[in-house]
Amino acid sequence: MTKHTRRVALAFLAALAGVPAAGWAQSPAKLDKIIVAGWSKPITEITPLLVEEDKGFYKANGIALDYVPGAGGGDAIRNILSGQADVAFTDPGSLFSALDKGEKLRAIYDIYPQNVFNVVSLKTANITKPADLRGKKIGVYSLASGTRQNLLVLLHQAGLTEADVTIVVTGLLNFAPLLQGQVDATAATDTGLLVGKRKGLGDVNVMEVGKYLNVSSDMYVVREEVYQQKKAVLKRFLKAYRDSAAWMIASPQEAAQLASRRAIDGTDPAMNLEIIRVRNASSVSAATQKNGLGAFDLDSLQKAADAYRKLGLVQRDIKVSDVVAQDLLPGR
Repeated sequence: MTKHTRRVALAFLAALAGVPAAGWAQSPAKLDKIIVAGWSKPITEITPLLVEEDKGFYKANGIALDYVPGAGGGDAIRNILSGQADVAFTDPGSLFSALDKGEKLRAIYDIYPQNVFNVVSLKTANITKPADLRGKKIGVYSLASGTRQNLLVLLHQAGLTEADVTIVVTGLLNFAPLLQGQVDATAATDTGLLVGKRKGLGDVNVMEVGKYLNVSSDMYVVREEVYQQKKAVLKRFLKAYRDSAAWMIASPQEAAQLASRRAIDGTDPAMNLEIIRVRNASSVSAATQKNGLGAFDLDSLQKAADAYRKLGLVQRDIKVSDVVAQDLLPGR
């Protein structure tokens, strides 16, 4: 084999491997590490963050992904403020609360533009409207979670406050206290309700918070300093997440199968598929149909900020256009 023939063969093999011929003698390109602080443990509904080993969306965009679990959106915010993570997977209420305390933050991607929160009670409790919650014991995932924040939004519809009910921390996706009579109702998410029904929750009444305030459920948030200093890296991270989320929308059955290996609650592929389909539906909106996955509806978010101010959950007015940045979204 001549030297020329050898070079051609090496180039052909390199092309098959998807790398340039020169790459055979070079070390792999350096990846930029991004640590995501979550509101939960690695559960099925965050599959786009769990399948990197299988799909490689982040590596393809030059990102080395890591995940730090939490117990609520407040935990996610605290983890970026302490420097333990770069990006928070958090809810609007936790963002508003941090801004109210003077933290400098930016929301950079709307993960779930639909409100997925609800309050669930057994039919026998006859709780059918927000006013029926007065004097009741109500479960929440944690005091730092969107379940508590959205419960307060629902109470506000009946002129009630947190002082009019007893809030009980029940943990993530935990309907056992409801079934055992330890609480009269429990705040949950749509996916939490799916799991509860699969585990024998039975006949329930469901009040959907989105019917009263259809605001985003979760978004990616960073410290202002990180936003200013790491725009290029964050933009690649958001493209990788968008690619992963789009894959889950296009291939829910494959996502459900991979969740069986990667999610701590993913033992039932059929349940995974239900959760993934519901979460896919919450990832799209009129704004995303017009401007792509991750796009914010600023009017909706401003209404939420104003509602939180009226509720007394925050003490200062928040102008969301000052804290939302859409310049890092894919295609911008």
